[in-house]
Amino acid sequence: MGLQAAYAQQDTTVATAPTTRPDWRNVDLSNRGNDHFVIQFGADSWGSTPDSIRTSGFSRHFNAYFMLDKPFKTNPRMSVGFGAGIGSSNMFFNRTYIDLKAPGTRLPFTNLDSSNHFKKFKLATVFLEAPVELRFTSNPLEPSKSYKIAIGAKVGTLLSAHTKGKNLQDKNGTSINNYIEKEKSKKFINSTRVSATARVGYGIFSVHAAYQITNFLKEGAGPEIRPFSIGLTISGL
Repeated sequence: MGLQAAYAQQDTTVATAPTTRPDWRNVDLSNRGNDHFVIQFGADSWGSTPDSIRTSGFSRHFNAYFMLDKPFKTNPRMSVGFGAGIGSSNMFFNRTYIDLKAPGTRLPFTNLDSSNHFKKFKLATVFLEAPVELRFTSNPLEPSKSYKIAIGAKVGTLLSAHTKGKNLQDKNGTSINNYIEKEKSKKFINSTRVSATARVGYGIFSVHAAYQITNFLKEGAGPEIRPFSIGLTISGL
């Protein structure tokens, strides 16, 4: 009985090791690479527009930014990224002619179902942009092996806008010649672009999305157009 009592009185509590959190104040992250160079490619859309605006094909964008990354001292999994770069877009249209040099204050979108038209016709824009992101990196010591989330915005100013038509056809779609026409003008395009952005991914690859808050066209130049895009981001350095 004495031995049984001794066993009964034994302390059965299992000691657990205390949970420790890294002291980020003692971690040097000054030389880490965390998305200082960002390249983006993907699809563009003008969303819901009047029937007179007939986009078609694979409208696309290409963006390239150089960004600084400033981690929070108390939690470097969070950081702020900011920088500058170029954002470009190519919107394609079906049997539509856009006259960037038209007189007046409204940009005409002319349908060419019953007349000569270009087989390929696009409107291209290029913006100088300044992106800002609030970033989360699951492992700030190894960003190339981490999950990443970023939300932010970018502000841009219009550098150029032009249309390009290739391969002139008749109303039946028969090729007339390989005539190429280019027109360049910023008259109708809003010179300022503000967009909300987001991206999520792992390592150097992520999926991004952007929605333009400002109207694509100047006030009174045409219908409300707020482009959005989605695509693939490759980042590093």
